Amino acid sequence: MEAVPARARGYVAAVAVLALLCLLPLPTVRTPWWALGLLTALYAACEYAVRRRFGSTFHPVLLAAAFLLPAPAAALVPLPAALLCPVEHRPALLRRLWRAARPALAVWGAAKVHWTLGGRDAVVGSDFPYALLPAGAAVLAFCLILTVLDGGILAFAERVPLRRAWRGLLSRSLAPVAVHGLAGLMMAVLWRSPYGPVAALLVLLPMWVSWWIFAQYHRERAAHQATIRALVQAVDIKDGYTRGHSERVGQASVLIARELGMDDDRVEVLRFAGILHDVGKLGVPTRLLRKEGPLTPEERRIIELHPEYGHEMVRGISFLGEARAAILHHHERLDGSGYPYGLAGSGIPECARVVAVADAFDAMTSTRSYRRARPVETAVAELERCAGTQFDPRMVEALARALRRQGWHPTVTADEPAHETAPRQRAAGTGTPR
Repeated sequence: MEAVPARARGYVAAVAVLALLCLLPLPTVRTPWWALGLLTALYAACEYAVRRRFGSTFHPVLLAAAFLLPAPAAALVPLPAALLCPVEHRPALLRRLWRAARPALAVWGAAKVHWTLGGRDAVVGSDFPYALLPAGAAVLAFCLILTVLDGGILAFAERVPLRRAWRGLLSRSLAPVAVHGLAGLMMAVLWRSPYGPVAALLVLLPMWVSWWIFAQYHRERAAHQATIRALVQAVDIKDGYTRGHSERVGQASVLIARELGMDDDRVEVLRFAGILHDVGKLGVPTRLLRKEGPLTPEERRIIELHPEYGHEMVRGISFLGEARAAILHHHERLDGSGYPYGLAGSGIPECARVVAVADAFDAMTSTRSYRRARPVETAVAELERCAGTQFDPRMVEALARALRRQGWHPTVTADEPAHETAPRQRAAGTGTPR
């Protein structure tokens, strides 16, 4: 992103000034310069290798510095890495400044907390389990500072509302940083032991292996995402009048899932379910999807097979989990009048009831060749009218609450169709495209 808002530049500059203030006492602090130099070089090498290979950050050496050095010296450790690591996006100078100031503040805070709680003496004396208490507090301080800074940059650079900018940041980062903190504590204890820094470096070997495993997992997820994108693009090409519909249904499904308090893994599964809910249209003849005018009963029966086609297409993709059930049952109705199996009530999988509401909502709020988009309020009112017969009232209410609080601002990467042909009849049911 080359055009960075002025307020984001000001925010980064303010963070950089705070980091510089943390460094000011350095000349007056008793610092083991050889240890500072070694840790700085080690962190720069690890950060360069990890960013280049895994595209992420590496905190064990940084946290070891927080456990071994005074706070101003620890804050100096991440600075050379920020200057040496390549920057892929512009503006490079601003990004380097952010990469330097952000970890400097975090490690300064961690070192300050660790020192205040007497952690340095515990590390020198290898005093377990007492050493875990100040180390844990330091890791928590490290995470909190990163959370505050990251939420701020989201609010100022990405214009994320303040009430959402910090949501989930701490919970997602605490576990992995805690593991890094434990490795950093092991490094610090070995560093202060008779075996010295060489023994401390051995801690990095299992961490490197764990990062390699982590990178393999993310490569697999990237392959999954590519598979999903290819399937959705194929549907968009075949049935162009609903282009972008799949992505919006995925986003609406996420709104409902989060409002219901589902965990992050289930929210991700619901996103997949929404995106892929119409993938079975690939098995429907194109002439029916693009037919002008009303469908015959036989043609409608053929189109109503698309949930089963979709389920067959994705049944072997294990990572989709319960999303496969949503693909199969998203046209079922609460009163049992839906298809393909006429399930009713709680017999319809929960994920399918979520996607059904998201699907109908987007159908009503999107412009179609046979009508203009309805306002969000009108669509929600229609969903509420049909709650209890066609839709699960719990899912409808969850969507309504989320929309009242956040609004509806879907982000869709698919291009809009250039033009539409003559109107076509929609399928029976409230706002549901065929």
